[in-house]
Amino acid sequence: MAHNENQTVDVMLVGAGIMSTTLAVLLKELDPKLTLEIAELRSTGAVESSNPWNNAGTGHAGLCELNYTPDNGGKIDIAKALHINTQFEVSKQFWAYLTDKEGFGEPRNFINPVPHMSFVRGESDIDFLKRRHSALIESHAFADMVISEDREQLAKWMPLTMPGRAAEEKVAATYYEKGTDVNFGAVTQQMLAYLSKQDGSLVTYNQKVTDLQREGDLWRVSIKCTSTGEKRTVKARFVFLGAGGGALPLLQMSGIPESKGFGGFPVSGMWLRCDKPEVVNQHQAKVYSQAEVGAPPMSVPHLDTRVVDGQTSLLFGPFAGFSTKFLRHGSFMDLPLSVRANNLKPMLSVARDNMDLTRYLIKEVMQSTEERVQALRKFYPEARNEDWRLELAGQRVQIIKKDPKKGGILQFGTELVSSQDGSIAALLGASPGASVTVSVMLELLERCFGEQFKSAAWQAKLAEIVPAREEALKADGDLYRKITAQTWSTLKLDA
Repeated sequence: MAHNENQTVDVMLVGAGIMSTTLAVLLKELDPKLTLEIAELRSTGAVESSNPWNNAGTGHAGLCELNYTPDNGGKIDIAKALHINTQFEVSKQFWAYLTDKEGFGEPRNFINPVPHMSFVRGESDIDFLKRRHSALIESHAFADMVISEDREQLAKWMPLTMPGRAAEEKVAATYYEKGTDVNFGAVTQQMLAYLSKQDGSLVTYNQKVTDLQREGDLWRVSIKCTSTGEKRTVKARFVFLGAGGGALPLLQMSGIPESKGFGGFPVSGMWLRCDKPEVVNQHQAKVYSQAEVGAPPMSVPHLDTRVVDGQTSLLFGPFAGFSTKFLRHGSFMDLPLSVRANNLKPMLSVARDNMDLTRYLIKEVMQSTEERVQALRKFYPEARNEDWRLELAGQRVQIIKKDPKKGGILQFGTELVSSQDGSIAALLGASPGASVTVSVMLELLERCFGEQFKSAAWQAKLAEIVPAREEALKADGDLYRKITAQTWSTLKLDA
Protein backbone atom coordinates (compact mmCIF):
# COMPACT_ATOMS: atom_id res chain seq x y z
CA MET A 1 0.00 0.00 0.00
CA ALA A 2 1.75 3.17 -1.20
CA HIS A 3 1.00 6.45 0.55
CA ASN A 4 -0.25 9.48 -1.32
CA GLU A 5 -0.81 13.11 -0.39
CA ASN A 6 -4.26 12.71 1.19
CA GLN A 7 -5.31 9.17 1.90
CA THR A 8 -7.91 7.57 4.15
CA VAL A 9 -7.16 4.47 6.18
CA ASP A 10 -9.19 2.47 8.65
CA VAL A 11 -6.47 2.60 11.31
CA MET A 12 -3.54 4.98 11.88
CA LEU A 13 -0.92 3.93 14.43
CA VAL A 14 1.76 6.33 15.67
CA GLY A 15 5.03 4.71 16.72
CA ALA A 16 6.58 1.48 15.39
CA GLY A 17 7.31 -0.12 18.77
CA ILE A 18 5.92 -3.34 20.18
CA MET A 19 2.55 -1.84 21.20
CA SER A 20 1.50 -0.40 17.82
CA THR A 21 2.96 -3.33 15.91
CA THR A 22 1.13 -5.89 18.06
CA LEU A 23 -2.16 -4.02 17.63
CA ALA A 24 -1.63 -3.76 13.86
CA VAL A 25 -0.94 -7.51 13.52
CA LEU A 26 -3.96 -8.40 15.69
CA LEU A 27 -6.24 -6.17 13.61
CA LYS A 28 -4.99 -7.60 10.31
CA GLU A 29 -5.45 -11.16 11.57
CA LEU A 30 -8.98 -10.37 12.73
CA ASP A 31 -9.94 -8.43 9.60
CA PRO A 32 -7.51 -8.81 6.65
CA LYS A 33 -9.49 -6.20 4.66
CA LEU A 34 -8.61 -3.38 7.11
CA THR A 35 -6.24 -0.73 5.76
CA LEU A 36 -3.68 0.64 8.18
CA GLU A 37 -0.52 2.71 8.45
CA ILE A 38 2.14 2.77 11.16
CA ALA A 39 3.96 6.13 11.17
CA GLU A 40 7.32 6.11 12.96
CA LEU A 41 9.36 9.19 13.87
CA ARG A 42 12.71 7.41 13.64
CA SER A 43 14.36 5.84 10.57
CA THR A 44 13.56 2.29 11.71
CA GLY A 45 11.20 0.51 14.11
CA ALA A 46 11.70 -0.49 17.76
CA VAL A 47 14.35 2.19 18.42
CA GLU A 48 13.02 3.57 21.69
CA SER A 49 11.47 1.52 24.54
CA SER A 50 11.36 -1.73 22.50
CA ASN A 51 15.10 -1.60 21.70
CA PRO A 52 16.78 -4.53 23.52
CA TRP A 53 19.31 -2.29 25.33
CA ASN A 54 16.59 0.15 26.44
CA ASN A 55 14.76 -2.38 28.65
CA ALA A 56 15.58 -5.32 30.91
CA GLY A 57 14.43 -7.93 28.40
CA THR A 58 12.74 -9.84 31.20
CA GLY A 59 9.67 -11.77 30.19
CA HIS A 60 7.86 -10.37 33.24
CA ALA A 61 5.85 -13.21 34.73
CA GLY A 62 5.89 -12.47 38.47
CA LEU A 63 8.50 -15.19 39.02
CA CYS A 64 11.31 -13.02 40.35
CA GLU A 65 9.99 -9.46 40.82
CA LEU A 66 9.63 -8.98 44.57
CA ASN A 67 7.70 -5.71 44.19
CA TYR A 68 4.83 -7.63 42.53
CA THR A 69 4.09 -9.41 45.83
CA PRO A 70 3.55 -6.75 48.54
CA ASP A 71 3.52 -7.68 52.21
CA ASN A 72 0.15 -6.46 53.50
CA GLY A 73 0.40 -6.65 57.26
CA GLY A 74 2.12 -10.02 57.29
CA LYS A 75 0.06 -11.50 54.44
CA ILE A 76 1.72 -11.73 51.03
CA ASP A 77 -0.59 -10.58 48.23
CA ILE A 78 0.12 -12.55 45.04
CA ALA A 79 -2.73 -11.08 42.93
CA LYS A 80 -0.50 -8.77 40.86
CA ALA A 81 2.15 -11.46 40.28
CA LEU A 82 -0.52 -13.93 39.14
CA HIS A 83 -2.18 -11.37 36.86
CA ILE A 84 1.11 -10.45 35.16
CA ASN A 85 2.07 -14.14 34.91
CA THR A 86 -1.11 -14.99 33.01
CA GLN A 87 -0.83 -11.82 30.88
CA PHE A 88 2.66 -12.90 29.82
CA GLU A 89 1.27 -16.35 28.96
CA VAL A 90 -1.22 -14.56 26.66
CA SER A 91 1.73 -12.83 24.93
CA LYS A 92 3.50 -16.18 24.51
CA GLN A 93 0.36 -17.70 22.95
CA PHE A 94 0.23 -14.84 20.42
CA TRP A 95 3.91 -15.27 19.52
CA ALA A 96 3.41 -19.04 19.23
CA TYR A 97 0.48 -18.42 16.86
CA LEU A 98 2.68 -16.14 14.71
CA THR A 99 5.54 -18.66 14.74
CA ASP A 100 3.34 -21.01 12.73
CA LYS A 101 2.70 -18.27 10.13
CA GLU A 102 4.73 -18.16 6.94
CA GLY A 103 7.15 -15.24 6.87
CA PHE A 104 7.24 -14.57 10.62
CA GLY A 105 10.69 -16.02 11.29
CA GLU A 106 12.30 -18.00 14.08
CA PRO A 107 11.13 -17.58 17.71
CA ARG A 108 14.62 -18.11 19.15
CA ASN A 109 15.65 -14.85 17.44
CA PHE A 110 13.65 -13.05 20.13
CA ILE A 111 12.94 -15.38 23.07
CA ASN A 112 15.32 -17.59 25.04
CA PRO A 113 14.97 -19.73 28.18
CA VAL A 114 16.64 -18.06 31.18
CA PRO A 115 15.83 -19.06 34.80
CA HIS A 116 14.27 -16.37 36.99
CA MET A 117 15.49 -15.91 40.56
CA SER A 118 14.82 -13.70 43.58
CA PHE A 119 17.89 -13.19 45.77
CA VAL A 120 17.84 -11.65 49.26
CA ARG A 121 20.27 -10.93 52.10
CA GLY A 122 19.58 -10.63 55.84
CA GLU A 123 17.05 -12.27 58.15
CA SER A 124 14.06 -9.98 57.55
CA ASP A 125 14.30 -10.24 53.76
CA ILE A 126 14.77 -14.03 54.00
CA ASP A 127 11.62 -14.20 56.14
CA PHE A 128 9.76 -12.21 53.46
CA LEU A 129 11.10 -14.47 50.69
CA LYS A 130 10.00 -17.63 52.53
CA ARG A 131 6.49 -16.26 53.09
CA ARG A 132 6.36 -15.09 49.46
CA HIS A 133 7.40 -18.54 48.24
CA SER A 134 4.79 -20.26 50.43
CA ALA A 135 2.06 -17.95 49.10
CA LEU A 136 3.09 -18.30 45.45
CA ILE A 137 3.34 -22.10 45.31
CA GLU A 138 -0.31 -22.31 46.38
CA SER A 139 -1.06 -21.27 42.78
CA HIS A 140 -0.50 -23.68 39.88
CA ALA A 141 1.26 -20.84 38.01
CA PHE A 142 4.15 -20.88 40.51
CA ALA A 143 4.03 -24.49 41.74
CA ASP A 144 7.49 -25.31 40.31
CA MET A 145 9.28 -22.51 42.18
CA VAL A 146 11.91 -23.75 44.66
CA ILE A 147 13.67 -21.95 47.53
CA SER A 148 17.01 -22.48 49.21
CA GLU A 149 19.29 -21.01 51.88
CA ASP A 150 21.96 -23.66 51.21
CA ARG A 151 25.11 -21.91 50.02
CA GLU A 152 26.21 -24.86 47.87
CA GLN A 153 22.86 -24.88 46.07
CA LEU A 154 22.95 -21.10 45.66
CA ALA A 155 26.47 -21.38 44.19
CA LYS A 156 25.12 -23.79 41.54
CA TRP A 157 22.27 -21.44 40.66
CA MET A 158 24.41 -18.26 40.78
CA PRO A 159 28.13 -19.08 40.36
CA LEU A 160 29.12 -15.40 40.38
CA THR A 161 27.10 -14.48 43.45
CA MET A 162 28.56 -16.68 46.18
CA PRO A 163 32.41 -16.50 45.90
CA GLY A 164 33.90 -13.71 48.01
CA ARG A 165 30.80 -13.39 50.18
CA ALA A 166 31.24 -13.23 53.97
CA ALA A 167 30.63 -16.66 55.54
CA GLU A 168 28.32 -15.20 58.20
CA GLU A 169 26.08 -13.34 55.74
CA LYS A 170 22.62 -14.88 55.59
CA VAL A 171 21.38 -15.31 52.00
CA ALA A 172 18.50 -17.07 50.25
CA ALA A 173 16.99 -17.32 46.78
CA THR A 174 14.03 -18.73 44.90
CA TYR A 175 14.55 -20.38 41.53
CA TYR A 176 12.16 -20.90 38.63
CA GLU A 177 13.69 -22.76 35.71
CA LYS A 178 11.25 -21.78 32.95
CA GLY A 179 11.78 -18.04 32.88
CA THR A 180 12.59 -16.15 29.68
CA ASP A 181 14.74 -13.40 28.21
CA VAL A 182 12.91 -11.51 25.46
CA ASN A 183 14.38 -9.22 22.81
CA PHE A 184 11.31 -7.03 22.36
CA GLY A 185 13.04 -5.15 19.55
CA ALA A 186 13.58 -8.36 17.56
CA VAL A 187 9.97 -9.57 17.95
CA THR A 188 8.80 -6.10 16.88
CA GLN A 189 11.02 -6.23 13.78
CA GLN A 190 9.70 -9.71 12.92
CA MET A 191 6.12 -8.44 13.24
CA LEU A 192 6.92 -5.38 11.10
CA ALA A 193 8.41 -7.63 8.40
CA TYR A 194 5.33 -9.89 8.60
CA LEU A 195 3.01 -6.86 8.35
CA SER A 196 4.84 -5.48 5.32
CA LYS A 197 3.80 -8.58 3.37
CA GLN A 198 0.08 -8.01 4.09
CA ASP A 199 -2.08 -6.15 1.57
CA GLY A 200 -3.38 -2.86 2.96
CA SER A 201 -0.51 -2.44 5.48
CA LEU A 202 2.00 0.39 5.31
CA VAL A 203 4.89 1.22 7.65
CA THR A 204 6.50 4.63 7.12
CA TYR A 205 9.59 6.10 8.78
CA ASN A 206 10.91 9.62 9.52
CA GLN A 207 7.27 10.66 10.01
CA LYS A 208 6.46 13.33 12.60
CA VAL A 209 2.80 13.82 13.53
CA THR A 210 2.31 17.60 13.74
CA ASP A 211 -1.45 17.83 14.32
CA LEU A 212 -4.50 15.72 15.20
CA GLN A 213 -7.97 17.10 14.43
CA ARG A 214 -11.42 15.52 14.54
CA GLU A 215 -13.30 15.94 11.23
CA GLY A 216 -16.76 14.39 11.29
CA ASP A 217 -16.31 10.63 11.76
CA LEU A 218 -12.60 10.74 10.96
CA TRP A 219 -9.36 11.93 12.52
CA ARG A 220 -7.25 14.20 10.35
CA VAL A 221 -3.57 13.39 11.02
CA SER A 222 -1.04 15.94 9.76
CA ILE A 223 2.40 14.45 9.11
CA LYS A 224 5.76 15.92 8.14
CA CYS A 225 8.63 13.83 6.78
CA THR A 226 11.72 14.75 8.83
CA SER A 227 14.13 13.73 6.05
CA THR A 228 12.50 15.59 3.11
CA GLY A 229 10.27 18.21 4.75
CA GLU A 230 7.31 16.88 2.72
CA LYS A 231 3.91 17.35 4.40
CA ARG A 232 0.85 15.16 4.02
CA THR A 233 -2.49 14.39 5.63
CA VAL A 234 -3.98 11.02 6.50
CA LYS A 235 -7.60 10.59 7.51
CA ALA A 236 -8.35 7.64 9.77
CA ARG A 237 -11.38 6.05 11.39
CA PHE A 238 -9.31 5.00 14.38
CA VAL A 239 -6.00 6.35 15.73
CA PHE A 240 -3.68 4.62 18.20
CA LEU A 241 -0.94 6.61 19.92
CA GLY A 242 1.66 3.99 20.81
CA ALA A 243 4.68 6.25 20.78
CA GLY A 244 6.13 5.39 24.22
CA GLY A 245 7.10 8.60 26.03
CA GLY A 246 5.91 10.52 22.96
CA ALA A 247 2.32 9.38 23.43
CA LEU A 248 1.45 12.01 26.09
CA PRO A 249 2.12 15.12 23.91
CA LEU A 250 0.17 13.45 21.06
CA LEU A 251 -2.73 12.67 23.38
CA GLN A 252 -2.73 16.30 24.54
CA MET A 253 -2.70 17.38 20.85
CA SER A 254 -5.91 15.38 20.25
CA GLY A 255 -7.78 17.58 22.74
CA ILE A 256 -10.10 14.76 23.87
CA PRO A 257 -11.62 15.36 27.35
CA GLU A 258 -10.09 12.08 28.59
CA SER A 259 -6.60 13.54 28.05
CA LYS A 260 -7.12 16.30 30.63
CA GLY A 261 -5.21 16.09 33.89
CA PHE A 262 -2.51 13.67 32.71
CA GLY A 263 1.12 14.68 33.13
CA GLY A 264 4.39 12.87 32.64
CA PHE A 265 7.43 12.35 34.88
CA PRO A 266 10.40 11.26 32.75
CA VAL A 267 12.99 8.92 34.27
CA SER A 268 16.04 7.81 32.33
CA GLY A 269 18.01 4.66 32.96
CA MET A 270 21.53 3.21 32.74
CA TRP A 271 22.99 -0.28 32.98
CA LEU A 272 26.36 -1.75 33.73
CA ARG A 273 27.09 -4.15 30.88
CA CYS A 274 29.64 -6.97 30.62
CA ASP A 275 30.44 -8.84 27.39
CA LYS A 276 33.48 -10.83 28.62
CA PRO A 277 32.73 -14.52 27.87
CA GLU A 278 34.64 -15.77 30.95
CA VAL A 279 32.28 -13.74 33.17
CA VAL A 280 29.10 -13.99 31.07
CA ASN A 281 29.28 -17.79 30.75
CA GLN A 282 29.20 -18.24 34.54
CA HIS A 283 25.81 -16.58 35.00
CA GLN A 284 22.67 -17.99 33.42
CA ALA A 285 19.73 -16.32 35.14
CA LYS A 286 17.78 -13.15 35.78
CA VAL A 287 18.39 -12.44 39.45
CA TYR A 288 16.18 -9.77 41.07
CA SER A 289 16.47 -8.36 44.57
CA GLN A 290 14.78 -5.79 46.82
CA ALA A 291 14.69 -2.12 45.80
CA GLU A 292 16.58 0.35 47.99
CA VAL A 293 14.41 2.38 50.38
CA GLY A 294 12.92 5.36 48.51
CA ALA A 295 13.67 3.89 45.09
CA PRO A 296 10.90 3.71 42.47
CA PRO A 297 9.67 0.23 41.47
CA MET A 298 11.44 0.47 38.12
CA SER A 299 14.78 0.62 39.98
CA VAL A 300 14.64 -2.87 41.49
CA PRO A 301 18.27 -4.06 41.09
CA HIS A 302 18.87 -7.17 39.00
CA LEU A 303 21.75 -9.04 37.37
CA ASP A 304 20.53 -10.33 34.02
CA THR A 305 21.52 -12.68 31.29
CA ARG A 306 20.69 -10.90 28.00
CA VAL A 307 20.62 -12.54 24.59
CA VAL A 308 20.70 -9.98 21.77
CA ASP A 309 21.33 -10.95 18.13
CA GLY A 310 22.73 -14.31 19.21
CA GLN A 311 25.27 -12.76 21.61
CA THR A 312 24.99 -13.21 25.39
CA SER A 313 25.84 -10.35 27.77
CA LEU A 314 25.24 -9.51 31.42
CA LEU A 315 23.40 -6.39 32.51
CA PHE A 316 23.22 -4.98 36.01
CA GLY A 317 20.99 -2.14 37.13
CA PRO A 318 19.02 -0.21 36.29
CA PHE A 319 20.46 3.01 37.64
CA ALA A 320 17.94 5.80 37.40
CA GLY A 321 18.66 9.21 35.95
CA PHE A 322 16.68 12.31 35.18
CA SER A 323 16.20 14.11 31.90
CA THR A 324 13.38 16.35 30.72
CA LYS A 325 13.21 14.36 27.47
CA PHE A 326 10.19 12.09 26.94
CA LEU A 327 12.10 9.94 24.42
CA ARG A 328 15.75 8.97 24.41
CA HIS A 329 16.06 10.80 21.07
CA GLY A 330 13.62 13.53 22.15
CA SER A 331 13.93 17.18 23.13
CA PHE A 332 14.84 18.72 26.49
CA MET A 333 11.69 20.84 26.02
CA ASP A 334 9.40 17.76 26.15
CA LEU A 335 8.60 18.10 29.86
CA PRO A 336 8.07 21.91 30.00
CA LEU A 337 5.97 21.83 26.82
CA SER A 338 3.70 19.13 28.33
CA VAL A 339 2.56 21.39 31.19
CA ARG A 340 -1.05 22.56 30.77
CA ALA A 341 -3.54 24.42 32.94
CA ASN A 342 -5.42 21.11 33.41
CA ASN A 343 -2.39 19.11 34.60
CA LEU A 344 -0.43 21.76 36.53
CA LYS A 345 -2.07 20.96 39.88
CA PRO A 346 -1.50 17.15 39.62
CA MET A 347 2.13 17.77 38.57
CA LEU A 348 2.82 20.18 41.43
CA SER A 349 1.14 17.80 43.90
CA VAL A 350 3.38 14.95 42.74
CA ALA A 351 6.47 17.18 43.05
CA ARG A 352 5.43 18.02 46.63
CA ASP A 353 4.65 14.42 47.64
CA ASN A 354 7.68 12.72 46.06
CA MET A 355 10.64 14.56 47.52
CA ASP A 356 12.23 11.23 48.51
CA LEU A 357 12.07 10.11 44.87
CA THR A 358 13.61 13.41 43.74
CA ARG A 359 16.45 13.00 46.25
CA TYR A 360 16.93 9.40 45.11
CA LEU A 361 17.19 10.45 41.44
CA ILE A 362 19.68 13.21 42.24
CA LYS A 363 21.80 10.71 44.19
CA GLU A 364 21.63 8.21 41.30
CA VAL A 365 22.67 10.83 38.70
CA MET A 366 25.67 11.87 40.82
CA GLN A 367 27.01 8.30 41.21
CA SER A 368 30.45 7.44 39.92
CA THR A 369 31.25 4.22 38.05
CA GLU A 370 32.98 2.94 41.21
CA GLU A 371 29.78 3.52 43.23
CA ARG A 372 27.74 1.68 40.62
CA VAL A 373 30.15 -1.27 40.69
CA GLN A 374 29.86 -1.24 44.50
CA ALA A 375 26.10 -1.79 44.10
CA LEU A 376 26.86 -4.66 41.69
CA ARG A 377 29.15 -6.26 44.31
CA LYS A 378 26.10 -6.94 46.51
CA PHE A 379 25.20 -9.45 43.76
CA TYR A 380 28.69 -10.29 42.50
CA PRO A 381 31.30 -9.68 45.23
CA GLU A 382 34.34 -10.23 42.98
CA ALA A 383 33.18 -7.88 40.17
CA ARG A 384 36.01 -5.87 38.59
CA ASN A 385 35.50 -2.32 37.32
CA GLU A 386 37.34 -2.96 34.05
CA ASP A 387 34.94 -5.77 33.03
CA TRP A 388 31.90 -3.47 33.00
CA ARG A 389 30.90 -0.41 31.00
CA LEU A 390 27.98 1.99 31.26
CA GLU A 391 25.14 1.45 28.78
CA LEU A 392 22.44 4.08 28.42
CA ALA A 393 18.90 2.70 28.61
CA GLY A 394 15.64 4.17 27.39
CA GLN A 395 13.53 7.00 28.74
CA ARG A 396 10.37 6.06 30.64
CA VAL A 397 7.59 8.56 31.23
CA GLN A 398 5.75 7.65 34.42
CA ILE A 399 2.14 8.79 34.52
CA ILE A 400 0.93 11.66 36.67
CA LYS A 401 -2.85 11.68 37.02
CA LYS A 402 -5.48 13.60 38.94
CA ASP A 403 -6.39 12.37 42.39
CA PRO A 404 -9.36 13.80 44.37
CA LYS A 405 -7.53 13.57 47.71
CA LYS A 406 -3.91 14.37 46.87
CA GLY A 407 -4.40 16.54 43.80
CA GLY A 408 -2.17 14.26 41.78
CA ILE A 409 -0.45 10.89 42.05
CA LEU A 410 2.56 9.34 40.35
CA GLN A 411 1.56 6.01 38.88
CA PHE A 412 4.13 3.32 38.07
CA GLY A 413 2.52 1.16 35.42
CA THR A 414 0.61 1.47 32.19
CA GLU A 415 -2.65 3.23 31.45
CA LEU A 416 -4.85 2.89 28.40
CA VAL A 417 -6.65 6.17 27.68
CA SER A 418 -9.41 6.21 25.05
CA SER A 419 -12.07 8.63 23.84
CA GLN A 420 -15.71 8.00 24.72
CA ASP A 421 -16.55 7.14 21.11
CA GLY A 422 -13.59 4.72 20.86
CA SER A 423 -12.09 6.54 17.86
CA ILE A 424 -8.70 7.26 19.46
CA ALA A 425 -6.62 5.61 22.18
CA ALA A 426 -3.19 6.10 23.73
CA LEU A 427 -0.97 3.95 25.88
CA LEU A 428 0.83 5.84 28.66
CA GLY A 429 3.34 4.62 31.22
CA ALA A 430 6.05 2.01 31.59
CA SER A 431 6.68 -1.39 33.24
CA PRO A 432 5.69 -4.20 32.83
CA GLY A 433 4.71 -2.80 29.43
CA ALA A 434 6.17 -4.96 26.69
CA SER A 435 5.63 -8.30 28.45
CA VAL A 436 1.87 -7.74 28.72
CA THR A 437 1.39 -6.00 25.35
CA VAL A 438 -1.02 -8.56 23.93
CA SER A 439 -3.38 -8.40 26.94
CA VAL A 440 -3.36 -4.59 26.84
CA MET A 441 -4.08 -4.54 23.09
CA LEU A 442 -6.90 -7.08 23.50
CA GLU A 443 -8.38 -4.77 26.16
CA LEU A 444 -8.10 -1.90 23.65
CA LEU A 445 -9.91 -3.94 20.97
CA GLU A 446 -12.71 -4.74 23.40
CA ARG A 447 -12.99 -1.07 24.40
CA CYS A 448 -12.67 0.61 20.98
CA PHE A 449 -13.93 -2.07 18.55
CA GLY A 450 -16.75 -3.31 20.81
CA GLU A 451 -19.30 -4.56 18.26
CA GLN A 452 -16.72 -6.25 16.05
CA PHE A 453 -14.95 -7.66 19.11
CA LYS A 454 -18.16 -9.40 20.22
CA SER A 455 -18.93 -10.74 16.74
CA ALA A 456 -18.80 -14.50 16.17
CA ALA A 457 -16.13 -14.09 13.47
CA TRP A 458 -13.74 -12.11 15.70
CA GLN A 459 -14.36 -14.33 18.73
CA ALA A 460 -13.62 -17.47 16.69
CA LYS A 461 -10.39 -15.96 15.35
CA LEU A 462 -9.36 -14.69 18.81
CA ALA A 463 -9.82 -18.21 20.19
CA GLU A 464 -7.38 -19.41 17.53
CA ILE A 465 -4.85 -16.64 18.25
CA VAL A 466 -5.07 -16.83 22.06
CA PRO A 467 -6.75 -20.12 23.11
CA ALA A 468 -6.79 -19.23 26.84
CA ARG A 469 -7.18 -15.75 28.34
CA GLU A 470 -6.01 -14.63 31.80
CA GLU A 471 -9.04 -15.53 33.91
CA ALA A 472 -9.21 -19.06 32.50
CA LEU A 473 -5.47 -19.54 33.09
CA LYS A 474 -5.81 -18.34 36.69
CA ALA A 475 -8.74 -20.63 37.44
CA ASP A 476 -7.82 -23.88 35.70
CA GLY A 477 -4.53 -25.58 36.58
CA ASP A 478 -4.86 -28.31 33.94
CA LEU A 479 -5.53 -25.73 31.22
CA TYR A 480 -2.60 -23.59 32.44
CA ARG A 481 -0.19 -26.54 32.30
CA LYS A 482 -1.45 -27.63 28.86
CA ILE A 483 -1.20 -24.13 27.32
CA THR A 484 2.21 -23.30 28.81
CA ALA A 485 3.64 -26.64 27.63
CA GLN A 486 2.33 -26.01 24.11
CA THR A 487 3.71 -22.46 23.84
CA TRP A 488 7.06 -23.49 25.36
CA SER A 489 7.38 -26.19 22.69
CA THR A 490 6.14 -24.03 19.76
CA LEU A 491 8.53 -21.22 20.70
CA LYS A 492 11.34 -23.86 20.69
CA LEU A 493 12.30 -23.02 24.27
CA ASP A 494 12.96 -26.68 25.05
CA ALA A 495 15.34 -27.07 22.09
